[in-house]
Amino acid sequence: MFDRSTKLFIVLGGFFVCNALIAEFLGVKIFALEPTLGLAPFGWNLFGQSGSLSFTAGVLLWPVVFIMTDIINEYYGRRGVKLLSYLTVGLILYAFGFAYLSIGLAPADWWIGIQSGQGVPDMQAAFSAIFGQSLWIIIGSVVAFLIGQIVDVAVFHRIRRFTGERSLWARATGSTLISQFIDSFVVLYVAFVLGPQQWSMGLFLAVGTVNYVYKFIIAIALTPLIYLGHALIDRYLGDEVSRLLRERAMVDQVSGP
Repeated sequence: MFDRSTKLFIVLGGFFVCNALIAEFLGVKIFALEPTLGLAPFGWNLFGQSGSLSFTAGVLLWPVVFIMTDIINEYYGRRGVKLLSYLTVGLILYAFGFAYLSIGLAPADWWIGIQSGQGVPDMQAAFSAIFGQSLWIIIGSVVAFLIGQIVDVAVFHRIRRFTGERSLWARATGSTLISQFIDSFVVLYVAFVLGPQQWSMGLFLAVGTVNYVYKFIIAIALTPLIYLGHALIDRYLGDEVSRLLRERAMVDQVSGP
């Protein structure tokens, strides 16, 4: 029914959208990195602020989205990434819309205390707390995601113009490092500076810097997976189809809308 390049786009797009959606919902949990790894608290001190290494659980999945972005960029160009990015934003808003709708449903009396033996005395309150994320956080996350994706695409192909097919690491990792720098600060600024919590500029810069350093390290560490992904795709598509897709992606960057 579909040729291999179409099947590949569907699979990559599915992972892209699925991981972004799951990351949004997992983002409600904040975890401490040092105890998770069995390490002593790091205790960072920046811009007059101090703290431990705490991140949202969404950081477990966003690196996969970054990898998918670079791979889709390489083979399907700017329009492929933009299509999936807009689709993802639409589905995130759709999902949260139904989450808020489900929160508003009257809970069954017997369900409210059904998990009291597990330390959850009020399931309705727990459900609302987990799925009812702040509107400011949702807006910040969506805006940061879109800006990050657009910047990633632009930087990726700008580097590619200079390197050609060489230096895959430069365009893949370089575009991720730049786009995630913007993403790290935009989401915090919209959600917590403009939002009702009204963070101070020092706290905003400190938390944003810590988050970006983490993403920087992860992006560098995942670079070998980019090469592995490309090798598997080239093997699946065949050299000729793979080359044609990459050439079309480059033309798309130069002439596409």
